[in-house]
Amino acid sequence: MLRIFRKYYPIRNALFVFGEGIFIFVAVILACRFLLGADTLLFQINIVLKALLITVTCQVCLYYNDLYDLKVTDTLTELGIRLLQALGAAAILLAVVYFIFPGFIISEGIFIISIANVIILIVSWRIGYTQVLRLGLFNQNIIILGSSDLAIEIADEIQDKRDSGYTIASIIARKGWSKQTCSINVGMICQDTYDNICEISEQLKVRKIVVALKEKRGGFPIKELLRCRVKGIDILDGSTFYEMLTGKLNVNQIDPSWLIFSKGFKKTSINNLLKRLVDLTISLALLVVLMPLVVLTAIAIKIESKGTVFFFQERVGQNRKTYMVHKFRSMRSDAEKSTGPVWAKENDDRITKVGRFIRKTRIDEIPQLWNVLKGEMSFVGPRPEREHFVRELEEIIPYYNERFSVKPGLTGWAQVSYGYGATVEDALEKLNYDLFYIKNMSVLMDIMIVARTVKIVLFGMGR
Repeated sequence: MLRIFRKYYPIRNALFVFGEGIFIFVAVILACRFLLGADTLLFQINIVLKALLITVTCQVCLYYNDLYDLKVTDTLTELGIRLLQALGAAAILLAVVYFIFPGFIISEGIFIISIANVIILIVSWRIGYTQVLRLGLFNQNIIILGSSDLAIEIADEIQDKRDSGYTIASIIARKGWSKQTCSINVGMICQDTYDNICEISEQLKVRKIVVALKEKRGGFPIKELLRCRVKGIDILDGSTFYEMLTGKLNVNQIDPSWLIFSKGFKKTSINNLLKRLVDLTISLALLVVLMPLVVLTAIAIKIESKGTVFFFQERVGQNRKTYMVHKFRSMRSDAEKSTGPVWAKENDDRITKVGRFIRKTRIDEIPQLWNVLKGEMSFVGPRPEREHFVRELEEIIPYYNERFSVKPGLTGWAQVSYGYGATVEDALEKLNYDLFYIKNMSVLMDIMIVARTVKIVLFGMGR
């Protein structure tokens, strides 16, 4: 498995993305070879640099058109449509680059042939990769030990996600699993005793055993697992494996001791300084660049409805200190006059027409850049909540107060990983992502979250 931003991905997936980049690069080089000839091509470094520019641009556009999300591009038709959209966007981006830097221009003939080659190679590559996933080639075999709710969630995640990189080779639990679970998975071995775990592991070529028992006292097969560990088999706690698999925690299944002894939650002075520098740089740059949009938005809000342009509301920040958050007003000025504090709902009738647009595109969040400059917020962090909801959620959701150990953010791991939320259940799921971020936060992870936020804003996938 490959670890990227503290989340684990199958090496196979990384090779898929890297291999596609190689194919795009080769497609351009083949076009150059066809039109320019082979004698001078290999000695022209500028041709290689131009091919790299096209490759990077194409892969960025493939990412932003969800072509690396296999759930979205599940059919050949969807793949074809999104591929053409991505390549069209790449052509526009390259045209802008060529206009600004004429020295990067590549001939029209080479570009057309390159695009044709890219389409053929990418479609062929993806069809082949789909077959690899369907057959489960290069998956790691694992054993799930136990029948807790966490064990069932892990099994569901692996079975629902085609590119998880794992195959459940065996389920070992004294009770809790139905016979149907085993019968629908050809080749899976199920048994209700903890005997011969090592022999089963060797038989099935298992290198990982995931321990997710309901109760470890009295029934923990310590001798069998110790024997497996000495033989080189990884023994993973269920919560740790779930974090690796999903990129989130499961607050209903973890206990304080796991949080205390697990790796993470490092907050060094250097990391804090780097994060603050990134916050200042991004917020200052965006305030300058987005100033025309700020003016236009203010005019649109004022024209549509009565009330102030900006919306000020108390939120709970780091170490539970309250501060006033700044946003564009997206609701009627009397939105909570009769109801008091309530969560905003999807298709909320209190939201104005302009408000609906600026919420979906996240334009309403722009004034919070001032909060970032003041140090009350970070660009990336948990979503800030109101004191009224904080008190309510702390009584219901375990570990909820741990999110106040860092500054709240304009965007965050929960915001880019989970959709619209307006219930306690949504708050619980978002906390799972927030705690993963707090546990594994780094500047590189912040940059990745910013890139995903840009994707959400560009394609209107906000709340």
